[in-house]
Amino acid sequence: MSKNNKPKKPQRASALTRRQTLMGGAALTTAGGLSACSSNQFSVEDTGSSTGFEHGIASGDPTHDSIVLWTRTTPSGPRSTSLVKGQWQIATDPNFKNPTQEGSFETGPHRDWTVKIHVKNLQPDSHYYYRFLVDDLTSPLGHTRTLPDGHVKRLRLAVVSCNSWQHGFFNGYDHIARDPDFNAVLHLGDYIYEYGTDGYGGDIGQRIGRLHEPSHEVWTLSDYRKRHAQYKTDPAMQAMHKIHPMILMWDDHEVANNSWSGGAQNHQANEGDWKERVRNALQAYYEWMPVRDPEPNRPREALYRSYKFGDLATLVTIETRLTARSEQILIEDHADDFNSLEDVEKFRQNVLNDPDRYMLGQAQIDFVEKELAQSKRQGQPWRLVGNQILMGEVKIPDLTPFIKEETIAKIEKDWSGVRAFVETSKYRFPLYLDAWSGYPNARERFYAACERAGATDLVVLTGDAHEFWTNDLYRENGTKMGIELGTSSITSATVEEYLGSGTKDFALLVTRDNPQARYYDPLHKGYIDLTLTHKKGVAKHVSMSTVEAPDYKVKITAQFTFKPKANSVHFTGHKGLGFKEWVLWRQKSAP
Repeated sequence: MSKNNKPKKPQRASALTRRQTLMGGAALTTAGGLSACSSNQFSVEDTGSSTGFEHGIASGDPTHDSIVLWTRTTPSGPRSTSLVKGQWQIATDPNFKNPTQEGSFETGPHRDWTVKIHVKNLQPDSHYYYRFLVDDLTSPLGHTRTLPDGHVKRLRLAVVSCNSWQHGFFNGYDHIARDPDFNAVLHLGDYIYEYGTDGYGGDIGQRIGRLHEPSHEVWTLSDYRKRHAQYKTDPAMQAMHKIHPMILMWDDHEVANNSWSGGAQNHQANEGDWKERVRNALQAYYEWMPVRDPEPNRPREALYRSYKFGDLATLVTIETRLTARSEQILIEDHADDFNSLEDVEKFRQNVLNDPDRYMLGQAQIDFVEKELAQSKRQGQPWRLVGNQILMGEVKIPDLTPFIKEETIAKIEKDWSGVRAFVETSKYRFPLYLDAWSGYPNARERFYAACERAGATDLVVLTGDAHEFWTNDLYRENGTKMGIELGTSSITSATVEEYLGSGTKDFALLVTRDNPQARYYDPLHKGYIDLTLTHKKGVAKHVSMSTVEAPDYKVKITAQFTFKPKANSVHFTGHKGLGFKEWVLWRQKSAP
């Protein structure tokens, strides 16, 4: 072992409590070298009564010259059944001495009293303040920011996913709201969850006093509206929306768990027609979220979009649930067929590798290819993909010697197929059949389109899994396609809830047995702090000490550096890895 490759002793990260950030003047210093501002440089003090805007304000879907502004006028008294008229303003100063633009709006029960304004003709990379006014009521004051154009030295994104109300407090959003330096917050889906109080997370919600409203699983338009309304009352969620523009994409729980184009695991016949449920969910989503409405003659399911950051990067967000996805494979439906290795091989060829199983559909693949090809022609160093589900090839290790009966029984409460999953793990099937590994031909079609565009240098940003993932990406023929950075959940359960003290060993086992998996952390909840310059990128895992109370501490549990080289993207450095993690990392490092 050379001197330069000798592992360093991990440093203990110092912590920052929420109380310290509220007091101001504190700084967060960690092994990752983060110095986070604890007080907000933007003035967001309210200038009037906001009792008519109980769900706050928000901005999103930014371009270099436009932004979407959002609020809801809380209906009460005579306004509870009638139309409401008001004004909106946007300005470069918080006092609105000379509003940049202003206008009027009208809303009512037809759109659940939500307001959405698509403001155009703004200046690139500029800070703006905005507010809404109805009669003598003034909304909270919001801050937003357009995307940069021209030469861009630096881009910084907060990458988030999976904030289940019943699983805890949105402390990650509180922390993001206290840092004004982000260009935007990229939300990769599961902004709401559809379950009732007797479903996923209900036991935790009962213990900490955060139960879903309505109490039953949501599937009507009224249900989805009420669930969105509940999430928008969270103080941390409101604070984040108040400060940062959001780039948004749904995952499955905005409709129902493990959704696909024709249904969902969590949609049963007694819950009505699937297409009607999707219409209800998407109507509520477009009403309650700061996103541009679909273009005329474009399906509501087709939310996929592209965002340009000057000469630095293009971000393409893809839709992997409702547009074209084929139904997921359930291993429990096939477990009884595995009587020999020949049976297993038939399953791989005829079921798992069925070429007629799709993820994106041709229209979306063509869109991705066009956007990535344009980015290459323009000479941008970075091509980002906002993606909901794990893209790297990750197979389950043989769990039969390790998983005990009591663990299986615990997991069965949330997943009835876990027993078959463990029993068939010796065949090394994909860890998540709902992810891209469950659709290997669809992933190859996606990679082929990227390669035709000259984009074998992807930085894929992923949510859904409730775990931090750091992966290399390869085609089946060995072509390096880039890297994947998977963010953990804001609150939703990790496998630690089920595996307990065995979680660390499970993570090491998964990492050891999967060549594309460089680092896997199912122990922490939080978000990724991503910074890009023309020369390199840095991804920091910002982890919360707890989500079961609103007082928390923060630390950087891992940090990774990567650079564009050799027609792809390669990891070049790391911090925060333990000795065993460092050994596994080094074994997979490029020569």
